[in-house]
Amino acid sequence: MPRRRIGFWYRFAAVLCKPWLVVLIKRDWRGMEHIPAEGGFITAVNHNSHVDPFAYAHFQYNTGRVPRFLAKSGLFREGFVGAAMRGTGQIPVYRESTDALSAFRAAIDAVERGECVAFYPEGTLTRDPDGWPMTAKTGAARVALQTRCPVIPVAQWGANELLAPYAKKPDLFPRKTHHVLAGPPVDLSRFYGRETTPELLKEATEVIMAAVTGLLEEIRGEKAPETPYDPRRERIEQRRRTQAETAAENGAGVVGPHTDRTDHAETGHAQARHEGENSK
Repeated sequence: MPRRRIGFWYRFAAVLCKPWLVVLIKRDWRGMEHIPAEGGFITAVNHNSHVDPFAYAHFQYNTGRVPRFLAKSGLFREGFVGAAMRGTGQIPVYRESTDALSAFRAAIDAVERGECVAFYPEGTLTRDPDGWPMTAKTGAARVALQTRCPVIPVAQWGANELLAPYAKKPDLFPRKTHHVLAGPPVDLSRFYGRETTPELLKEATEVIMAAVTGLLEEIRGEKAPETPYDPRRERIEQRRRTQAETAAENGAGVVGPHTDRTDHAETGHAQARHEGENSK
């Protein structure tokens, strides 16, 4: 596969990171032939460890087509990390601001310039208890349908065994294996030329994530749940459970005071009757 110009900052980052990655994790990388040699494209990748952006970037760096990740805007502000993020052409995501759409526009521009934009469609580390991909956001589908570029599904597994999701300490021994499997482009042609509605974007996103999940099933040798973990649905269910528990506790707590008031009322009535009888 011919190599494109990578640039100083990416090569510098590789010099710093690759030796550590080679020491810490073994590699089982397949599907590099599906990474386009030319032209802009998207990769859609599952996310299960804070380490996997580095491990996955190593995989794609070795294909000669370096990825441009969407990353939190705070990483771009100051110091060496900020300089490296800007120098390697990563795309800042400004959340909850007037600049929130700038990442979408920047991703489209990068694809149209012939770059690769790597999406973590889930938007954050998976919260699925068994590490399967969650329901995803529609950003990757939106860019794909706008540009009609290839969407390469990629599954990875193993970085999460080195550093589990939301864990603070790595598990270094025994040495872990980082598995990556890239698949052929996802066919989104049936969505072209149609009105870009939320329903259409959701359906296209589900098609992309089904491809990613299928590749992860192949890596892990087991079936994923039929229904992906949905953090929003889980939050709603948790809120309902909490409200039900609170209501049950309050209901149990009301019985005592209510009974006391009833007892006091009955005692008051009895005393009044007694006093009335004594006055006769």
